[in-house]
Amino acid sequence: MDRETMAVRAAREGAAVATDLFGTALDVATKGSATDYVTEADTGAQRRIVECIADAYPEDAVVGEEGDGRQRLRPGETAWVIDPIDGTTNYVRGVPVWATSVAVVKDGETVAAANCLPAIDAEYHAGSDGAIVDDDPASVSDATTLETSIVAPTLRYGREHGGAYGRLLDTLSPTVGDVRRLGSAQATLSFVADGRVDAAVGVVPAHPWDTVAGVHLIRQAGGTVTDLSGDRWTPRSEGLVASGGGIHDDLLALLS
Repeated sequence: MDRETMAVRAAREGAAVATDLFGTALDVATKGSATDYVTEADTGAQRRIVECIADAYPEDAVVGEEGDGRQRLRPGETAWVIDPIDGTTNYVRGVPVWATSVAVVKDGETVAAANCLPAIDAEYHAGSDGAIVDDDPASVSDATTLETSIVAPTLRYGREHGGAYGRLLDTLSPTVGDVRRLGSAQATLSFVADGRVDAAVGVVPAHPWDTVAGVHLIRQAGGTVTDLSGDRWTPRSEGLVASGGGIHDDLLALLS
């Protein structure tokens, strides 16, 4: 089984575990802050994803959000980057915007990605020949003006980032058509990939499991993803700006 097919399969398997527990009474713990949740759905879904990958590619590394495993990519390796439930606060509260995310990185370049959003019945995946959403080609927005564009911050709100979030709202709100925070970075990036959202912006450090799959989907759908300076985005970049391309330069100028 090739790695793109495995990414889709593993994401589906993890999403199935999460879906079975969605809307049920869960034991909820917190990690870094009072709203940084983890549940048995997160750990169970990640366990299932890792099992799928290990069966087919036992030599590959795994970088994931939950558990005590690796949390950083290393140069030269082939690694799977996974987030069993991106948007756990939404998940815990019964909000259906959350994603199970799986991506494959070879020597720093993403070669395949899959994001499953089962609660809204959407599935995205990409290898090296375009992005697919629900069996159809995905295409980014053709927006050319900020004044009519929907722009979505990817950062999670919290006391540690409250100042950055407020400043970003102050910057975007007077100029763009609408600011829409969805509570899941991977869902947000997926929506940029299929044009539901015109652009996404991240201005605080992000983990690879929050970004890598979605960035690959956007690029394969014809979009542009850079850092805040306009250089090509990598998992080590400072900030993230993703768009269909037509508003990208204007958005960078606004954020500067």
